[in-house]
Amino acid sequence: MNLLFDSFWRAAAYCLHPRVMLLSLVPLLLMAGLALGLGYFFWEAAIDAVNATIASWALMATFADWLDGVGLTGLRAAIAPLVVVFVSTPVIVVLSLLAVAAMMTPAIVQLVATRRFPALERRHGGSVLGSIFGALWATVAALLALLVSIPLWFVPPLVLIVPPLIWGWLTYRLMSYDVLAEHAGQGERDELIRRHRSTLLAMGVVTGYLGAAPSLVWVSGAMLIVLAPVLIPLAIWIYMLVFAFSALWFTHFTLAALQRLRDERLPLVEPAEEPLPLNAPPAPALPPAAPPHV
Repeated sequence: MNLLFDSFWRAAAYCLHPRVMLLSLVPLLLMAGLALGLGYFFWEAAIDAVNATIASWALMATFADWLDGVGLTGLRAAIAPLVVVFVSTPVIVVLSLLAVAAMMTPAIVQLVATRRFPALERRHGGSVLGSIFGALWATVAALLALLVSIPLWFVPPLVLIVPPLIWGWLTYRLMSYDVLAEHAGQGERDELIRRHRSTLLAMGVVTGYLGAAPSLVWVSGAMLIVLAPVLIPLAIWIYMLVFAFSALWFTHFTLAALQRLRDERLPLVEPAEEPLPLNAPPAPALPPAAPPHV
């Protein structure tokens, strides 16, 4: 637990490092440009499609008419943007995590290793190909899980549990490989994940919940269309900082755990006897042993 909390506070402090702040701007520009571009070309079409779907469902149409009847026309108009944001948020979160993993994690690992673990041997147990393959299959699995779990999102308690769990699992899978790829051997990485699997998964879930917080800003940008060009990039930047914190947390934790693992495996070397100086006097001869009494 000491290692867990120590790495947590170190990661929080490193988020204020100027280099980390600058690194977060690179994926921010990419994701903000992607989000604004998709919104510019497909926002109206998505809103129209949702409104048509709502009108085709008798229950939803009745609910919309009831909102008009009680004077909540503005709330009815906000339903379609909220649905679009509700559906697109998981995709934005997953893409943000992948952008951080690809663009920020190597630099973050280098920063932490240089400042805290300069003597830690690099055994190169991972590869770029392995990272890409692992990221692809984990992302596909997470997106399928999100798709299958959509009906559960309409149950109030489960919508606060299921998506963060899936994002947390994806964070755990991506970060556990990427932050150890440079320093740990393959056997060391497997041993660390076996020892700390539950802790690493819990760290991923915590960051998954932190990643859900910027959705409030994202929803505000959907409801206040005029402020969307400001609020949507702000929400994406918060996502970037959350996942940068995640990369820092995993890096501090796993590299410290790797250092402990190697310290455990160091052979115990007995101290060598101190050699006598060349001009030392000879040791006194021992007296002859007395003959045994019969």
